[in-house]
Amino acid sequence: MDLNADLGEGFGRWVLTDDDALLRIVTSANVACGFHAGDPATLQRVTALAASRGVRIGAQVSYRDLAGFGRREIDVPPDELAAEVAYQIGALRVFAEAVGATVAYVKPHGALYHRAGRDPGQAAAVVEGAKLAGVPALLTQRGNALDLVAAEAGLTVVGEAFADRGYLPDGRLVPRGLPGALLTPAEAVAQAVSLAEEGVVTAIDGTRTRVAAETICVHGDGPDTVEVATSIRAALIQRGIDVEAFS
Repeated sequence: MDLNADLGEGFGRWVLTDDDALLRIVTSANVACGFHAGDPATLQRVTALAASRGVRIGAQVSYRDLAGFGRREIDVPPDELAAEVAYQIGALRVFAEAVGATVAYVKPHGALYHRAGRDPGQAAAVVEGAKLAGVPALLTQRGNALDLVAAEAGLTVVGEAFADRGYLPDGRLVPRGLPGALLTPAEAVAQAVSLAEEGVVTAIDGTRTRVAAETICVHGDGPDTVEVATSIRAALIQRGIDVEAFS
């Protein structure tokens, strides 16, 4: 099972994530590309560190929304959004290639992740941006609009699930701000194990819901992120589950 985390989400003197610690735990790094977080120096530092530790590098692309951390939905025309996605990937690629690495995949962030998951037009724009930049793979939840559009366009789709987020009975995430949206550290570890072993989560109403995933995300902006990610990795290994980048 692959473990991914959102990294490089600081900006200037503001540091959000313990990138150094997480890059000793995860196998894939979703590096913020400057639209919701991240700046050139941060991109360069995180990319070099990921490459030095053999962690796969992905572009975490977003709506242009630094003030809202990319969690505000913005109506961007599809052609403009495709260009912005490619632009963000290109910024990351410069630093990846400088250290002999590649940008292996793209993962939308925040509002763009959820909008593209239900809006085929926005999904197509994300896919077009990824293709324009030559990125072969995309991370998203299985069965949503982005999954279907990306697969039809010939991209490799990597099914993603979340260790630290609550689920609705239909397999969607509980919206942030609602009860049950964020799990406790113990709940996150238990959910990650259930996902890896059975492909199942327990939704907020107690329903056992199937969630297909090849990668599990641990959000990088939580107060206990490093501890949770460490515990998840240890729990998976203890159960004989290999923790390695997706193929």
